[in-house]
Amino acid sequence: REKVTVHSKSITCADVELRGEVTIGQGTVVHPKVVIFGHTGPVVIGNNCIIEEGTVIINRRKEVMRIGDNNLFEIGCRVESPSIGDWNTIGVRARVHHTLRISSHCVIGAGCVVAPVEDEVLGEYTVIYGPTAERRTWSGRGRVQEDDLRRKHWEYLKEMIPKFNRM
Repeated sequence: REKVTVHSKSITCADVELRGEVTIGQGTVVHPKVVIFGHTGPVVIGNNCIIEEGTVIINRRKEVMRIGDNNLFEIGCRVESPSIGDWNTIGVRARVHHTLRISSHCVIGAGCVVAPVEDEVLGEYTVIYGPTAERRTWSGRGRVQEDDLRRKHWEYLKEMIPKFNRM
């Protein structure tokens, strides 16, 4: 069944494809050509997330797919993770399988494919990078600067997208 709820203080472009049960929180910005499918189970996206062009988010489980606050989904990534914490970055064209749960402050680098055979929880501050999807733990240094950059990016988008819609 179709049930789409978009917060009045979020920005969702006209050519976004939302199917099934999808909820988008306050301050979230959804760029053009994004696909979000909540057919098997609902997709709940938190506040102040940025979902860039060509991103695909699919819930392949019956449970609610919860995406926390302040996450960044970069261009062309595909995410099927059943739960995502706060302040994560999924890089350009990265792929995250439905067997991986992501905690908070994690980075999945550009082009990385993360497809564990069994269910796995990615610990906080984990960074996945490189062509073989190597892992390391981030110390958290610079987190305040990272948060500030995201806030500036969001403010810029909040200001610019309505201008494009008037063109």
